[in-house]
Amino acid sequence: MQEITYAEAQPIDGYGPGFFRIMDRLFHEPLLVSPWSVRGWGGLTDTATPLTLAGRIDVLFLGTGGDIAHAPRTFRAALETAGIGVEVMSSPAACRTYNLLLTEGRLVALALLPVEG
Repeated sequence: MQEITYAEAQPIDGYGPGFFRIMDRLFHEPLLVSPWSVRGWGGLTDTATPLTLAGRIDVLFLGTGGDIAHAPRTFRAALETAGIGVEVMSSPAACRTYNLLLTEGRLVALALLPVEG
């Protein structure tokens, strides 16, 4: 096995019921994670925060908690109009996908809702 390195990116170190661990810090709220920052996110009604990434990322992985749920039409439309692709999946799958694409140097970000439990 080969150790994965992320240069200066912000990988997801772990997650569980109600929390995410990033760079050895615990977070208990919805988050917007990019290779260069981690910040709170207002959830599916907050389009403004992810739009700040326009021109800096190609794809936003939307982690909708423990199960896959549809992104609100207005949320998806606003991001896609700004040139950001949106991929919806459960939060655990979104974390794994984000970490993998970080190792490839892709321009990705992650909007996460915690897994209930």
